[in-house]
Amino acid sequence: MSRAPLRPAKLSTALTLNEYNRFCRSLRHTTHVVQWGGAHVWKVSGKVFAIGRWNDDDQQLFITFKCSPMSYDMLKEISGCRPAPYLASRGMKWIQRTSAEGLDDTGLKDYLRASYDHVIKGLPKRTQQDLGLTDTSRQVKTTAQAAARPKAKPASRPAAQAPTNTKTKATRARAAQRKGASQ
Repeated sequence: MSRAPLRPAKLSTALTLNEYNRFCRSLRHTTHVVQWGGAHVWKVSGKVFAIGRWNDDDQQLFITFKCSPMSYDMLKEISGCRPAPYLASRGMKWIQRTSAEGLDDTGLKDYLRASYDHVIKGLPKRTQQDLGLTDTSRQVKTTAQAAARPKAKPASRPAAQAPTNTKTKATRARAAQRKGASQ
């Protein structure tokens, strides 16, 4: 049995600022602003989903993103990632990648996309619809379900006179069977 020759491990390189900005720009309806002392902040409908900034000695790009509680618990233990300063200390689930050691660029882009999706899901439904960011198959299904749903019949008597016994025939029959079996 022949084996493939061993290759040296590929050195991981961190995403550059231009690559980070290009990726975030590729997501629909995003806006970019440089704020907080030079941080490149990406937003969707005014809500932050990613922050990129150089570390104190301008040697590495630190990228911060929002994540699910499960991802947060996993990522905070990975080398090269940590709970995001300021944000995580206030109970928010944000991770900061400080190097590509434990989370490569492909994985980082997946988490940035998930952060974007997470922020979109938190937007009001009307805003999602206005931006065209809702799942159209879900909208069609919901509309079809609503059309198939029978319309409510108008009440024949005022609510004050409605009967208080709301058990169905089947429920009453089961209760009668249990009562007969216990005698």
